[in-house]
Amino acid sequence: MPLGVAGLFQDSQVGFQQGGAPMSLWMADSLRAGAPARPQDWRTRLRDWAEDVELVPDLGQRIGSRTWFRGLATCFGLCASALYLSPGFQPVPGAPGPTLSDAHYDEVRSQMLTPLALGGDSGHRMGATDAVQPLRETPERPQIELSAQVGSSDTLARALSRAGVSSADVAAVVGMAGADIGGGIKPGTRLNIVLGRRASRDRPRPLDHLAFRARLDLDMRFERLGGVLSVQRVPIRVDDTPLRIQGVVGESIYRSARAAGAPPKAVQAFLRVIAKQVDLGSIGAGDRYDIVTEYRQAETGDVEVGELLYAGLNRARGRSVDMLKWTSNGRTEWFEASGVGERRGVLAAPVAGRMSSGYGRRRHPILGYTRMHAGIDFAARYGSPIYAVTDGVVTYAGRHGGHGNYVRIQHGGGLATGYAHMSRIAADRGQRVRRGQVIGYVGSTGLSTGPHLHYELYRNGATVNPLSVKFTTTSQLAGRELAAFRAKLAAYKGLAVGPHQRFAQAAAPAPTLATPTQRGK
Repeated sequence: MPLGVAGLFQDSQVGFQQGGAPMSLWMADSLRAGAPARPQDWRTRLRDWAEDVELVPDLGQRIGSRTWFRGLATCFGLCASALYLSPGFQPVPGAPGPTLSDAHYDEVRSQMLTPLALGGDSGHRMGATDAVQPLRETPERPQIELSAQVGSSDTLARALSRAGVSSADVAAVVGMAGADIGGGIKPGTRLNIVLGRRASRDRPRPLDHLAFRARLDLDMRFERLGGVLSVQRVPIRVDDTPLRIQGVVGESIYRSARAAGAPPKAVQAFLRVIAKQVDLGSIGAGDRYDIVTEYRQAETGDVEVGELLYAGLNRARGRSVDMLKWTSNGRTEWFEASGVGERRGVLAAPVAGRMSSGYGRRRHPILGYTRMHAGIDFAARYGSPIYAVTDGVVTYAGRHGGHGNYVRIQHGGGLATGYAHMSRIAADRGQRVRRGQVIGYVGSTGLSTGPHLHYELYRNGATVNPLSVKFTTTSQLAGRELAAFRAKLAAYKGLAVGPHQRFAQAAAPAPTLATPTQRGK
């Protein structure tokens, strides 16, 4: 074998072993590479040209090159072709629709639905013919039955007027029911109204019947008898026994109380009272709650839930809570079982304003020399209300030298407060005032350079720095009042738990009928 062929054969074997390609294929490629190229068709040449030439170059790169200018020319060419070949914006003519004849128009209109509020008189109906004659007058309904509802912050008179009752009938109804609904009618009360036939079209319909629930314990019905309205009062028996709810606190005291039947209003009030005594987060599963609330139940099944009366919490760990609502000296507040009331501190400031001058010696802005400033000043707008910092009795109210219009309140325990430079006094001497009650208004009377409040605090008649004293007041029951308080607490704790059937099966009392003349007797 010649050397060249032997070397070629050896190289082919090495290539077969290393590259993994068969020897025959390698030899075929080698022979094809040395042979002259066959002519290609136009599709292959076009594909090769498209691969070498970038037809859609990125105009953001290689700016200024031949490729970039070729891409720019291509972009302009495409845009020009799109504009040249665009169809334009001229409207396309179309054939108009045929004009409807009177018969077709009447048929189409018979099937139309137009809003009644805009005077629509169409709908599915038969078209009018020569046999149709217009009516001079349309017949009216003999009576109209409707139901109205009293809205929030509404009155019976306004609700009746909105329902179409004449002003004369409204005045008659309100006059007959005035004593029974003196406190106003409850929002949401349903009014069942019947309006009768009117004598002529220019007169309102008369009120023939009206029925509504005036109170939980009273139904009222108005009837027109012989052309005169009369009222029929139907009393309803009501049980005022308070409702008591007890239970064990689970994952949530609110959910547990609601599941036990406590009204939402009572549960929210209960949590507000308990939160002032213990931390709500410390209440755990196993603690027992006790709620007593006002509860009025009518024999018809309707109920009214009133204010919370008693809040109790028996804790497995920690201090238990017994709180009872009690009215003492004209003030209603919560008392503990021992007869101790709520602690009430002073207001943060007796007027809405900033403190402009403190307690101590200073140069007087009017007198011009240094002397003791026996209080603190609050800069406030002229006419701003001044509040009593805590409960007390007014011992002075009037003009007081350099203080101008001045009020002094005695709070007990040797403590008193003074309020000076008022523009107007709103309290009288000897009057008992409550914490937060308005006693006057900011002014600039007396030795004053501008509207402000001069506030003083006295201990045993001597002025002290108001910022150095933090005092609170606590009500304490004693004597007969304490005995009555404990009796009421025992009565609440002796109530049965949950609502019960409170009415025996008995005949309802006969309703009373009264005309306007009889009612006045």
